[in-house]
Amino acid sequence: MLPETPTIQTEVQVMFFDTDCGGVVHNLAYLRFIEMARTYLADQLGMGFVAMSRDQQYPVVVRTEVDYKRPAVLWDKLVVHGRLESLERSRFWCSFEIIRPCDGMLMVTCRQMLAVVQMPAGKPLRLPAEWATRYAHLRKA
Repeated sequence: MLPETPTIQTEVQVMFFDTDCGGVVHNLAYLRFIEMARTYLADQLGMGFVAMSRDQQYPVVVRTEVDYKRPAVLWDKLVVHGRLESLERSRFWCSFEIIRPCDGMLMVTCRQMLAVVQMPAGKPLRLPAEWATRYAHLRKA
């Protein structure tokens, strides 16, 4: 049996407010699409937002790397694929691809580094202990 790698897929449709004056998707809209997928992925990882709000422990984006491959335009239907890519002791990486299914075109790739932070102090925490076993195949040395 292959090791579990958490993944998520979500659909979005480009709205007028997602586009700039040139009629293409604005870079911030792509980040919002990724934020939606990352929220679903966090829930799959056991970081449900209701529990996080109660415990005041949140995954915080530390770094974002984005490559814009092709422009999406108004009313395009897009699919965001996300997955847990790797983890370390106190941070983890997620990767995302945004694809236009009607022609299979890759629009955007993105990697994000996250850390879990205890609020309100902003103290970085170690990743959940069960991740070390469950996602050992994703562990960086």
